[in-house]
Amino acid sequence: MDRNPSPPSSEVEEEGDAVGNTVYSKHWLFSVLTRLIEVISPEKTEPTVSPEGIQTELDEEMENDICKVWDMSMDEDVALFLQEFNAPDIFMGVFAKSKCPRLTEICVGILGNMACFQDICMSISKDENLGQMLLQRLCDSDSPTLLETSRLLLTCLSQPEVANVWVERIRENPSVYDCVCFIMSSSTNVELLVKVGEVVDKLFDLDEEIMLNWIKSGTCRSVGPSVDDSPEELPDFKLVPCILEAAKQVRSDNPEGLDVYMHILQLLTTVDEGIQAIVQAPDRGKETWSLLYDLVCHELCQPDDPPIIVQEQKTVLASILSVLSAMFASQTEQEYTKMRKSKSCFFLFDMPLIGSLIRILQYMEGCGKRSVDNSKESEQEETGRADVNEEDFHLKILKDICCELLSNVLQELTKENTLEGLHQGHLNEQTCSCAFQNLLPLYFASVESFLEVLREADQTLADNLEKRFPSLKVHA
Repeated sequence: MDRNPSPPSSEVEEEGDAVGNTVYSKHWLFSVLTRLIEVISPEKTEPTVSPEGIQTELDEEMENDICKVWDMSMDEDVALFLQEFNAPDIFMGVFAKSKCPRLTEICVGILGNMACFQDICMSISKDENLGQMLLQRLCDSDSPTLLETSRLLLTCLSQPEVANVWVERIRENPSVYDCVCFIMSSSTNVELLVKVGEVVDKLFDLDEEIMLNWIKSGTCRSVGPSVDDSPEELPDFKLVPCILEAAKQVRSDNPEGLDVYMHILQLLTTVDEGIQAIVQAPDRGKETWSLLYDLVCHELCQPDDPPIIVQEQKTVLASILSVLSAMFASQTEQEYTKMRKSKSCFFLFDMPLIGSLIRILQYMEGCGKRSVDNSKESEQEETGRADVNEEDFHLKILKDICCELLSNVLQELTKENTLEGLHQGHLNEQTCSCAFQNLLPLYFASVESFLEVLREADQTLADNLEKRFPSLKVHA
């Protein structure tokens, strides 16, 4: 990481010049900030100055020095010194006057580092003018600046003492919705998309009202003065398509980013308005279902993966299955299952999904057995498998969600579906036994319903399963 030179020390300066307990020079920092003021308030035109009198590019020496400050600001003593020197006010001047994207990026980055310290974060957050200017940076067309702005916002939203200040500020700025949706729907910068996703995820987790407002939003709104070549007015954005587009961009390059966007979708399904936003338009519902179905059936927790993979993918799988479950239940309630061949029905009702759900349960059992072997608890070995749910809260969540979806899907199977599953190998004695073992006794009705259909498709398999699970005697 050689982008920024090493910060200067105060070894050659007079005694007492050090910043706090560091070796950094107060005099040098003071001189850089003074030069920064001069950059945004030039007295004469220079080659790198635009006709309006504002620099559009930084000279190499100034960029090197301000980057040193950026690095140094990760130290709390330096951050406090910058705060005492009113550096945030200087940066506000940069935001208001500078036409140099690199300078804006660096200044936002310095503020982001300073905000990592609680007292400074509180000071920055309570400055209304600075807060408004920072939110305006979300309308910037410069990706590095957007990245640093998102990082700063996430830092502030993650500090309980000031989170509500930013939640309220964002609630009162409708342009934030437009700018965030624009980024999610149009950016190909994976790092930026991940960070913006983290901001949205945190925001929705903190405040359901903002999530509801964003779900309902969609009218064109002006975002104020444009920055660089950013548009004066943005399109009529809908939240769900923007989230899906961002998820598609990050899915291959950044598993953590995919986890973030899947969790955002899961948060949407915690309110009725969110579920409707996903399923109300057939095309949108189909697009969402197809993406999540593809992830579960063709990318995550695959047959050639070791069972331990479920530990690595448990949170993203839980989010995906939670959304699929909510969508399936919503469509079932609307009796769309009667229209499986209709274009208005979005979900793909075929057997690979059932196969994937059962494989997830099998892999969780594999993890449990491995845990037993590692801990050498013979008492648990006698039970046949370890109780993985007690050992890992997130695995318990995944199992609960997986079982709920599997029970709902099994209950809707027809004889034709079941025959297809048997032919494709998704249904056999081993997979059905795993499903029954995990579903019983909570989902007894679903299992019993499926067993009746299975009896029509494969009498022998149904009889064998009934012998293994005596509680499933089907009464004539």
